Amino acid sequence: MADPKILETFPNPAPHRDYVIEHTHHEFTSVCPMTGHPDFASITVRYVADKVCVELKSLKLYFHAYRNEGIFFEAVTNKICDDLGARLKPRELTLVADWKGRGGIMSRITASFGRKPGRKR
Repeated sequence: MADPKILETFPNPAPHRDYVIEHTHHEFTSVCPMTGHPDFASITVRYVADKVCVELKSLKLYFHAYRNEGIFFEAVTNKICDDLGARLKPRELTLVADWKGRGGIMSRITASFGRKPGRKR
């Protein structure tokens, strides 16, 4: 399992402002725990930083740590969301995993971390 300690951060250059940071990784790979076949996805991380931002090389290494991991779509999407949320402590974070089609079915899993709409900070 990918270790969230891989994720490095740097200080948010504009902590006084809400602004959206979006990173997309088009080559995410994990393994289906049922069949052993590879699963492929595009992972988009969209967040509003609070005190820190994620460093991209460490994010790439974190994603690559899943390459040989047998894990369901739903589990890996939620694990990544939880790990990034715990490490960054963002004001808001949404993770969208667009899984490539298998057997004629494409899947999109969306997970959120942070404050709920309408809730004060």
